[in-house]
Amino acid sequence: MRVFTTFEELHDAVGEDLGSTDWLEVTQDRVDAFADATGDHQWIHVDVERAKDGPFGGTIAHGYLTLSLIPQFTPQLFRLETPGARLNYGVNKVRFPNPVRVGSRIRASAQVAEVTDVPAGKQMLTRYTVEIEDQDKPACVAETVVLLLR
Repeated sequence: MRVFTTFEELHDAVGEDLGSTDWLEVTQDRVDAFADATGDHQWIHVDVERAKDGPFGGTIAHGYLTLSLIPQFTPQLFRLETPGARLNYGVNKVRFPNPVRVGSRIRASAQVAEVTDVPAGKQMLTRYTVEIEDQDKPACVAETVVLLLR
């Protein structure tokens, strides 16, 4: 896991592969909890019996659940100990190319994509790829935006 303590270290890391996390199994309990938290109870996610006859042969994780796991994966990849506060600012270019079947294992990899000056300090773009074990296409690709305040 990489620890960044200065803005210069971040600038120097642009383009650097930050590695991959441990595998995480996506369970039906996690999917159900996400459905309850968001109110998205579409049968493809929560109705195990009906989903057996659906297009994926079982329930799948919500795309936004997969995206929401990025903060869980990030501490395995890097930590920011730069001066000042760090604020989530947004997410760019999110795609869900492959559904995550319940029971599958996923992991994330990341790359520092860009570090730019902004009036409040720095803006850091990180590209994440969430892959599914034994699958060619990733579950999610996303670029997060973090503001690093002075």
